[in-house]
Amino acid sequence: GGLPRRVTACGRRSGVSKRQVILFILCVCVCQSRAETLRYSLAEEMERDSFVADIANDLGVPPSQLAARKARVVSEGNEQLFRLNQNTGVLTAKESLDREEICPQRETCTLFFKIFFENPLQLIRGEVEVLDVNDNSPVFPEKEMVLEILETTSPGSRYPLGNAQDLDVGINGLQNYTLGSNPHFSIDLGTGKDGVKYVELVLERQLDREQQPQLHLFLTATDGGSPPRSGTAQVRIVVLDANDNIPFFRQEVYEVRLAENSPPEQLVVRVVATDPDEGSNGKVRYTFTQILDGSGKLFELNPDTGEIRVAGNLDFEEVNTHEMVVRATDGGGLFSHCKVQVDVVDVNDNAPEISLSSLIASVPEDSPPRTVVALFSVRDRDSGDNSRTECAIDGDLPFSLTPTLDNYYELRTDAALDRERRADYNISITATDWGTTRLSSRERIFVQISDVNDNPPRFTQEVYTMSVTENNGPMLRIGSVHATDADMGKNARVSYTLVEPEGKEQRNVSVNSENGEVYILRPLDYEAVRAFEVTVRATDGGSPPLSTQAVLRVVVRDENDNAPVVLHPSRDSSAVAGELVPRWAREGYLVAKVVAVDADAGQNAWLSYELAKATEPGLFHVGLQSGEVRTARAVTQRDAPRHRLVVLVRDRGQPPRSATATLAIALVDGFSDAHVRGSEEVPAAEPDSPLTLYLIVCLACVSALFLATAMAAVVVRVQRARQSEAETLPTFPKSAAESNAGSLPRSYVYDVCFAGGTVNSEFRFLRPLFPCFPAGLPPGPGEQRSSVCSQEAANVGEEGA
Repeated sequence: GGLPRRVTACGRRSGVSKRQVILFILCVCVCQSRAETLRYSLAEEMERDSFVADIANDLGVPPSQLAARKARVVSEGNEQLFRLNQNTGVLTAKESLDREEICPQRETCTLFFKIFFENPLQLIRGEVEVLDVNDNSPVFPEKEMVLEILETTSPGSRYPLGNAQDLDVGINGLQNYTLGSNPHFSIDLGTGKDGVKYVELVLERQLDREQQPQLHLFLTATDGGSPPRSGTAQVRIVVLDANDNIPFFRQEVYEVRLAENSPPEQLVVRVVATDPDEGSNGKVRYTFTQILDGSGKLFELNPDTGEIRVAGNLDFEEVNTHEMVVRATDGGGLFSHCKVQVDVVDVNDNAPEISLSSLIASVPEDSPPRTVVALFSVRDRDSGDNSRTECAIDGDLPFSLTPTLDNYYELRTDAALDRERRADYNISITATDWGTTRLSSRERIFVQISDVNDNPPRFTQEVYTMSVTENNGPMLRIGSVHATDADMGKNARVSYTLVEPEGKEQRNVSVNSENGEVYILRPLDYEAVRAFEVTVRATDGGSPPLSTQAVLRVVVRDENDNAPVVLHPSRDSSAVAGELVPRWAREGYLVAKVVAVDADAGQNAWLSYELAKATEPGLFHVGLQSGEVRTARAVTQRDAPRHRLVVLVRDRGQPPRSATATLAIALVDGFSDAHVRGSEEVPAAEPDSPLTLYLIVCLACVSALFLATAMAAVVVRVQRARQSEAETLPTFPKSAAESNAGSLPRSYVYDVCFAGGTVNSEFRFLRPLFPCFPAGLPPGPGEQRSSVCSQEAANVGEEGA
């Protein structure tokens, strides 16, 4: 691993102080070193996960804070070469580093990285110098170099040889050349302007083709590593016949500036070498003798004219200088060299590159302005003004960009956010360079706004009105309330409750907390309560929860569950006292008024009156709506002195309910007390004789036979009426055994009178009273109606008369 080197460091205070004070000073120093650069070194070819540095120790930050602040390392470029362990604070190399691959043709190989901290956001720069190791041997471009030298060449002539290439640098790079022992040649080492060592073959002794037409020499290149590495190439010398002139270049070095967007076939430069010889010895051909592989693919040389043209696509960002050595050879084999240096001129051909370094997944909608949302960098591979960039946000959005360190930008909120208006933003950031022809690139950052509970539920109505019929069953659903919340998730989950007044518990209604359905808990009574109101509260699931209220009004509908109640005559009044009617009463004489009430409402409380039973059906009638009992005709002396009327009181409900009232009526000649008392007194009956007993038995038999016949006729008529009209018969009043109305059983009523002072008791059969069967539906107000029973009773009465 490498050793860290600091450019700046925090000062230390002398003296003895508490440990807490020292830690505080160290934290202040770390905060002030935001612009500090951490420098380290690492030898190449180290194993994977090799130790580079202890970042936590160098920054004076406890390792626990690295994980808490989400520290991470980001290398410049597309490939991430280092890894930061958040638990230990150790920076390691992800892979084995090859200096020659990472930094080709560079004397110093430095890798730059940045360490990002969050909460708060902090950026620290760092660099690692990859140290070279001697892992490459010098290599000649050609294993065999052939030189054709004229035998007349004078000693001291020099011949450039192909330089060996060593990918290592510094002391590990190429240091020396050695030539195998021979009597004719030696080598001379030199260093070019660019610091590259080159070797020249020097003729020390004139050649003699007849003695030795060829020479085979071995050239060895050695580096300065420990142990040193070397490479060998064979130099074959071909001795030629006399050709005493070599080609001569007008320039030793050709320097050319060429734009990187130059098209193929464009002329770069033309090298010219002249030879004063004639014939084939004066004809010059041009070839490349020393050129890198990359440059050899980008340029082509015309061997006859010496024109160098573009053959590939030049890229200033990859290689900005190309060097080539051109050999000019005449027909006699003599040659000379020149150097061609092509400097590539940058053009604005690279758009800026936006690299996102940090992004907050979601931003709460209550975040204050200037909240950092994302951090990104902008890089342009061009140079000069072509590499200068500027960034902007497309559209009118509540966000802004703030430049930070080294072409880094912070994306911040610029105004208050509201998720209910807009839940997410697709932010388009455009980076534009400053080139003559400005290039730009665009990056989209998706920012989602997270919800906070800032909206209370809202009911669809301020007042909900629901109705229920009285006498309902328990847990009856009568409707539902509904509230919506503009928030989302648990903040929009609405629950419903009833607001209970202080000191009073609501026992009639319940609301389902999940869906707002309203239930009546127990049967209601319209006569007790006709409507009531409760308050429903809707609460969301946020923290803290928000709520709102609405009024629920429950209206109770009436049902015909109450029978009419007779107020007059009262049931506990004496039937003997009754009503007094003078015998001179005319038709329409008001006898009495039946007064009844019904606790129900509406149609269920509309009452109608009708005569159910009467001793003399044709003598009295009852007002349908008023309940007034009047004489239907004038009273005569033939009418019985006492009458009993049963009045049926019925409401209009479905099904209808009814009650009966019994009136006792006495016909009198005058209203004197003596007469009334005398008529009410019953004379003492004498002991019954056997004749009276026989008469009673016979009368009972005849009555029983007549009763059976009458009942059979009534049953037949009733069945016919049901078949023809298919209507339900009303309910008859209860019998005397079942009620307190004071009436006899509903089959027959007998009225027996005994005359005072007679020797033999006189029994007089008056008439039977039939039960009353309605012929149809209850009549409407003001309508007259008749019944089958009343007609039968009238017929029987006529026969008795």
